Amino acid sequence: MKNCSKTINRRNFLRYTLGATAAVAMPASYAGIKPSAVVRDLKLHNLHTEEKIALSYFEQGQYLTDALRDISYLLRDHRTGEVLAMDPGLIDLLYDLKGVLGTEQPLQVISGYRSPKTNAALHKNSSGVATKSLHMQGKAIDICIEGVDTKDIQAAAINLGRGGVGYYPRSNFVHIDTGRVRTW
Repeated sequence: MKNCSKTINRRNFLRYTLGATAAVAMPASYAGIKPSAVVRDLKLHNLHTEEKIALSYFEQGQYLTDALRDISYLLRDHRTGEVLAMDPGLIDLLYDLKGVLGTEQPLQVISGYRSPKTNAALHKNSSGVATKSLHMQGKAIDICIEGVDTKDIQAAAINLGRGGVGYYPRSNFVHIDTGRVRTW
């Protein structure tokens, strides 16, 4: 598994964040865009399986079933092969996060869905794995982005204020979920 690098500096991050936050926070109607014209896309790279996808998952005011299925498959439990439908709110959160960060780089996935069996095994070996992890509900993901410092990912996710954000600098990733707003 490759590690994410850290090359974007704070000044560029703040410049990206200011413009992107305004764009994300502004309703499409204020920007002169019809909500049905909004297209949401993502690029994901699973670091364990080396699978990559780049796709639109939301078009003309609705989620694309096949695209959500492809995302859920890529985010499957790589240890067991089990797939769970991922929370569309989490997918939207990732889309908004990439917008705030001003990046078109793929989001590098360390962990998406985790089966209860996998989660229990990981919890047994690490105090950093919650027994009732939102990964088991398809509502959490651990990511990094090549060229973006994980501190900047953490700050952007916290500023979005839409769920939990965990920062793991030693392992070089950020946990993001659609649970209650909290940080660690």
